[in-house]
Amino acid sequence: MRARVSAASTLALLLLLACGSRVDRAHFARIESDMPEDEVIAILGEPTDTAGFSLGGLSATSATWEGPEGTIAIQFVNGRVKLKTFTTEPVRGAP
Repeated sequence: MRARVSAASTLALLLLLACGSRVDRAHFARIESDMPEDEVIAILGEPTDTAGFSLGGLSATSATWEGPEGTIAIQFVNGRVKLKTFTTEPVRGAP
């Protein structure tokens, strides 16, 4: 039984590593204006950070996904993409 649990844990870890980060320009390009938030999460996975508010019939959420290639930030209004940005970290030690 213990060997099965260990093998299953190892397999799960390998699958997770094989997936890699979804925070890259290819995944960013798949995000379209007015796309529902759940579709964005299906493409990028769960965000690293979110913040939001609601006022009357308006809700706004800002979500970010961080990865080795950079950061994707998306602003949703009423659950739909209104603005998206992809930023990269400056190279350390660059002039």
